[in-house]
Amino acid sequence: MSIWTRSLQRSFGQAARSQMQAGAKALKQSLKQSMKSVQVAQAKRARAPAGPGDWLPGIAMGAGGARQFRVFRPPGLRPGERLPLLVMLHGCGQSASSFAQSTRMNALAARERCLLLYPEQDLIANPQGCWNWFATRSGKAQAEVALIMQAIDQVCLLYPVDPQRVAVAGMSAGASMAALLATRHPERFKAVVMHSGVPPGEAHSSLSAMGAMKGRRKAAPMAAGAMALGPAWPPLLLIHGCQDSVVSPENAQAAVQLWCAAARLGAAANAEVKAGPARRSQRGQRYAMTTTDYKLGARSVVSLVEVDRLAHAWSGGAKSQAFSDPCGPDASRLLWRFVAQQFAA
Repeated sequence: MSIWTRSLQRSFGQAARSQMQAGAKALKQSLKQSMKSVQVAQAKRARAPAGPGDWLPGIAMGAGGARQFRVFRPPGLRPGERLPLLVMLHGCGQSASSFAQSTRMNALAARERCLLLYPEQDLIANPQGCWNWFATRSGKAQAEVALIMQAIDQVCLLYPVDPQRVAVAGMSAGASMAALLATRHPERFKAVVMHSGVPPGEAHSSLSAMGAMKGRRKAAPMAAGAMALGPAWPPLLLIHGCQDSVVSPENAQAAVQLWCAAARLGAAANAEVKAGPARRSQRGQRYAMTTTDYKLGARSVVSLVEVDRLAHAWSGGAKSQAFSDPCGPDASRLLWRFVAQQFAA
């Protein structure tokens, strides 16, 4: 082998080693930055919302895996005091913390003396952080319902909850999961609130969920007949933006039909669910809204709130948060007023 050849081989070897060292260094730096980004994201998801009261961690475990949750406990609990519990289910792209900040429900709960439970979807279960409300064929939806019920049971055991005053509410995918929860365990809830969601029975997979979100319907009354075999479903508050292009407003009408059909199944043969007059209202410069109440005799079945100009966002939510529109009427106040009425009924 010539001196020239050996020199060339040494040069290639040195170049290869330099490239490997540079690659290893770049990979190490990339992994370091990725880990830092994950840590920042995790810290952001776990951040306690500002304000008085306690932001307490918990975890529910079952056949469907494990889910973390947060509990908001208002300040100044008195001995022997029993508080209502409101379960708050976030939407896609949200966490328990960001949902609490968007809705500002903690401040309302501190004032109204209410415990709040915020279950949190695991990003491994759904990379977008969506509750798998649609996955009834695979069983994921049922497993997540069981995990949320496990979280509710834990909170009722560990905190001073009045079990006769429990309600569930959600936004988007959380609204769809809230409705599924209430229809599968109607005896556990006094009220359910859907903000911009899809009613149960409209999807069974991710593909059919996309169609349902866009307003492609299945026979909702048939779904009511299949599900409403036990106790009456809790009264429903629907809030939906008229300009929602993510979850079509047609879903609100489908939910009205579903709840009314279910209410008729458990009623006397000649009983009818009657819609009251539509009421238009507007507060200051906020978007106007139209409210329609549906009743079976004196019993509330559905209250539908349609918000002009509102897209896919929590109406009246904090300006700094995603999926939150401060220009809409205050959905948190509407939610609490409706839920408090059902607690008192």
